[in-house]
Amino acid sequence: MTAAAAGPTAAGRRVLVPLALAQFICSFAGSSMNVMINDISKDLDTTVQGVQVAITVFLLVMAALMIPGGKLTDRWGRRRCLLLGLAVYGVGALLSAAAPGLGVLVLGNSVLEGVGTALLIPPVYILTTLLFTGTTARARAFGAIMALGGIGAAAGPLIGGLLTTAIGWRANFGFQVVVIAVILFLSRNLEDPLPADPRRPFDAVGAVLSAAGLVLLVTGILAADNNTWLMIGLLAAGAVVLAGFFAWIRRLERAGREPLLATGLFRNRTSNLGLVTQNAQWLVLMGVSFTVGAYLQVVRGYSAIATGGVFTAATVGLLASSLAAERLAKRRAQRTLIVTGFAATTAGIVVLLLLVRASDDVWAFTPGLLLIGLGLGLMLTPSVNVVQSAFPDSRQGEISGLSRSVSNLGSSLGTAVAGTVLVSELTRNGYAAAMIALAVFGVVGLGAALLLPHDRPAARAGG
Repeated sequence: MTAAAAGPTAAGRRVLVPLALAQFICSFAGSSMNVMINDISKDLDTTVQGVQVAITVFLLVMAALMIPGGKLTDRWGRRRCLLLGLAVYGVGALLSAAAPGLGVLVLGNSVLEGVGTALLIPPVYILTTLLFTGTTARARAFGAIMALGGIGAAAGPLIGGLLTTAIGWRANFGFQVVVIAVILFLSRNLEDPLPADPRRPFDAVGAVLSAAGLVLLVTGILAADNNTWLMIGLLAAGAVVLAGFFAWIRRLERAGREPLLATGLFRNRTSNLGLVTQNAQWLVLMGVSFTVGAYLQVVRGYSAIATGGVFTAATVGLLASSLAAERLAKRRAQRTLIVTGFAATTAGIVVLLLLVRASDDVWAFTPGLLLIGLGLGLMLTPSVNVVQSAFPDSRQGEISGLSRSVSNLGSSLGTAVAGTVLVSELTRNGYAAAMIALAVFGVVGLGAALLLPHDRPAARAGG
């Protein structure tokens, strides 16, 4: 066992800080633009839909490339992938800060930052799983990472609003560059517990098929408010390509070759249900963030800083429950935490819908966002722990890539679904329709959580 595995030692904290900051900045990037919609659209002479596309493409690139990114960690090494991803991300952030138009912003933010994230995030979860052993130790480590990840997503609008109002929207990308530089500095002595295997095969065909299928699915959802037949065609094409992907990896396995993903990853019922909960969590989080952010700015005319301030309640709730992850893991089963989290989150969406429709007061957003933050913080860590702990070390590259891809697919779907419903009719009715759609996904996540097998709290499980 490494020093990091022992718990809250100085060595353990040194490992966790850069890993948690990496998750923070990637989550921040996905949500901070939600309060810059008006500023970016005016400065770059584009539309709300144009900014939505930039946000969604960033999340989509992450989701599409996360599986190949996870697989590459076995071949290139986890530390090398982490550092390469940070470098690519940093270049993308610099380019975004200087973007003269939407096209360059999409290249920098959506493409380069997306590719960088797909390379750096799988190592974060693989290294955490390998360096921290036992349910309690992993709960503590994942709790810190998911807390900063959740805070990055929830506080992104607040921090983004402050920077946008005080300096300008480009300062948000400058902030990202600074954080990336800090992570690179802190990661200089990070060690990889497993040696890289350059001879490890890489399934390029599977990588292309999986990425293309996911891109087609999300693009189809984005096309819903413009062309119904195009939407149907893209969704059908995405389903066909993904079916071809699964046929391809089964063919490789039958031939005794290594596919991008082993089909055995999909035979673990606990992991499959955990993946559904992860997808639903990030779908709801990013969907609510985009819906509330766009509604406040476009319909109510709020400034970036005022919009970000509204999200303070969600940030406080998420921080409070995330920081309690270790203590809760000792007292409550992971299934219980996930179920409770979805119940609180779904209730928060309902409260957010009812109070905002009943009152024009800005405080009407506070109770619902607080509940959503508490619920999400409660279940983010156990959902990750359930999935990662279901497989041995030899499968961590694959399952980490799959897990992060499913989560980021949820993020992109949340923005796409909520954005499509909301942007099609930026009125109170559009806001209500988007919130109802997100509540439905919350119920789906709750159903998956209820089907998880019963487990014991870490304190009684010998963790």
